Amino acid sequence: MDQQQTSHPAQPDSESFVCSHCGAIAEGPPPTSTCSVENGSRHYFCDDCARANIRAIEGRLDSAWW
Repeated sequence: MDQQQTSHPAQPDSESFVCSHCGAIAEGPPPTSTCSVENGSRHYFCDDCARANIRAIEGRLDSAWW
């Protein structure tokens, strides 16, 4: 019986931090990163994206509105 292998796109390891807005990857979540819960799921944002969108974040607008 032949076994088929499926390839999966490369995923950062569980210790990596990926910004939900720009896709920047860092080793582990930076202590100054921002976390937002939108529709029941967590979204993490790097410092640059958080600073650029702080008013929308404080106004509780989902990242789709940025």
